[in-house]
Amino acid sequence: MSTGTRICAVDELVTDQAVRVLIDEVPIALVKDSAGEVHAIGDTCTHGDISLSEGFVEGETLECWAHGSKFSLVTGQALNLPAFEPVPVYPVEVVDGDVYIDSTTTKEF
Repeated sequence: MSTGTRICAVDELVTDQAVRVLIDEVPIALVKDSAGEVHAIGDTCTHGDISLSEGFVEGETLECWAHGSKFSLVTGQALNLPAFEPVPVYPVEVVDGDVYIDSTTTKEF
């Protein structure tokens, strides 16, 4: 059993496509990358108030559609300008095929 909030079955996630989820008013971009790993990062670009889940997934990055800033799905780090501040990364667990996210804590890197 997980301590996080159940979001969906992992099989419901489309590979390399971000989905916006809201947990207790916390916007999160949920992504299953091409390697099958599931990631959860803050869904708001730190350069502008833009939903990252509307952007493009490539490898382990999520690109903001508005100005092209890319964020690491693993660390949340902004990888290029114009963004320079990271987004939060939330713990994800897959238990019995279901995806759980803990929105009350963030991973430290």
